[in-house]
Amino acid sequence: MKTDGVSVKDTPFQAAIDSFQGKVRLPTRHYTDVMEQAHARAFVVAGAMQDDLIAGFQEAINKALTQGTTLAEFRKDFDKLVAAHGWNYNGSREWRTRTIFHTNIRTSYMSGKWEEAQRTKARRPYGRYVAVKDNRTRPEHAIWHGKVVLLDDPWWNTHWPPNGWGCRCTMQTVSERELERNGWDVWTPPTDKFTTAVLQTPSGPMPVKTVPGVDPGFAYNPGRASFG
Repeated sequence: MKTDGVSVKDTPFQAAIDSFQGKVRLPTRHYTDVMEQAHARAFVVAGAMQDDLIAGFQEAINKALTQGTTLAEFRKDFDKLVAAHGWNYNGSREWRTRTIFHTNIRTSYMSGKWEEAQRTKARRPYGRYVAVKDNRTRPEHAIWHGKVVLLDDPWWNTHWPPNGWGCRCTMQTVSERELERNGWDVWTPPTDKFTTAVLQTPSGPMPVKTVPGVDPGFAYNPGRASFG
């Protein structure tokens, strides 16, 4: 099923649901209040400080994961919550709803993919990076498309999708037989070269370590952080 640009399974993906439902609600004023691995354990909506408002957003995302509701349905829930709580948010309605919806759905789905990959790793020990490859795909992500990497390689600690805001990349597990049948080579990625990005926050500049091609705050593996 296509959920407005977010690919999800036709039936509920339990590992993704488990990842999302394990999150604790936290109030935040800015998206940098919670960073990287902490997002695997916390549900936040930047600027939302009331617990009942955050709970409403959490339930709307949970409905999308368990029932397959779309961005259009989430926008209806968003409008009701904003009206009920008088919430003043930053950005346009279209941009804000898409960001909240896509980030949570994609991160939960890819957390589930990691848990699933770990359960089948003895039979399918490789991961193949898959990018959409259209005019919206980041150049670095297009370069990674088709790369087959051992699931135990530390590269996945920083490059497991999603790798940025709006990232649509995913991965597929690969067996030895599939590797031979398709003539794929196993890629040994170079050691990560961390760089420092400076994010502007209400409290001032905030340095964040990242790697080339990955947006600041996304250089972590959401499945490893969620499931351990």
